[in-house]
Amino acid sequence: MTAHSPDLISELLRGMRLSGVKYRRIEASAPFGVAFHQASGRAQFHFVSHGTALLRMESGATFALGGGDSLFIPNGNAHVLLSDEQAEVTPVNAFPSEAICNTVCAISCEPCPERENTVIFSGCMDFELGGMQPLIKAMPEVMLVSRLMSTWPEIHPLLAAMERESMTRQVGYAGILARLADVVAALIVRGWVEAGCGKAAGWVQVLRDPRLSRAIYAMHQQPGVNWSVADLAREAGTSRSVFAERFLSATGTTPAKYLSELRMRLAVQYIRHEHQPIETVALRLGYGSLAAFSRAFKRIVGHAPGALRESIPSAEEI
Repeated sequence: MTAHSPDLISELLRGMRLSGVKYRRIEASAPFGVAFHQASGRAQFHFVSHGTALLRMESGATFALGGGDSLFIPNGNAHVLLSDEQAEVTPVNAFPSEAICNTVCAISCEPCPERENTVIFSGCMDFELGGMQPLIKAMPEVMLVSRLMSTWPEIHPLLAAMERESMTRQVGYAGILARLADVVAALIVRGWVEAGCGKAAGWVQVLRDPRLSRAIYAMHQQPGVNWSVADLAREAGTSRSVFAERFLSATGTTPAKYLSELRMRLAVQYIRHEHQPIETVALRLGYGSLAAFSRAFKRIVGHAPGALRESIPSAEEI
């Protein structure tokens, strides 16, 4: 990372949200195989609190997991958790489940008292990065916490607390587990970004280019300003033509289209999660009228902004 990237990284992490989370406490003994189907737009989180498991991605990549291991699958790729390669696989939704609290249910995969059980705390969630949503597509299919342990030792006590809560099952443990999992998932994402985003290419060039970072950070800080290419080039400290070419190469889009899409991603966040009035959001994002905002929203998002109000789930649905 460059010396100028931290502001943009902070912007990314500030906009990160894990919402609509549904967790499962899965207890199984060998042989077992639990399948998780593709969940487009939703991330998956797994924490092995006891025992061992094998993670096999749809791509064929496999990872051996032991007690204390956790991982994040940012793009919701299909995968299975197995006791061994030959284990029979069953979709996770096919197992009977029992609600523990409003966000956590328990699944028992025919545990055998004569064998050591594997206990996995698993979650499926909406994963958003606010205005920097395109970065999610650049993330690897699996992000392992084990690769961050030496650099971010603060993860250790969180994992230890998760293991303790999952195994002792004291009063209120399910809610505490869910909150700890949220924090661990956020730390995994932060670790990946601060470590330079691995070998990712494409949009990640933005984080590695201090001049682009300054310009895009300005758009994120003031999305209601009608930024011109010349304005952004001045922020970047380059000529208009050089900036436009470098921006298109890194992001695959133009500054005007990027700004429009940024505004709509923020609009969804403001309306759906912060429950702001649509008229207020329109003015906040630089639109002179509600009609102009609604036209832009429908063109980019695919439906009118009012539909977000209708799609907000009730507490019972979450």
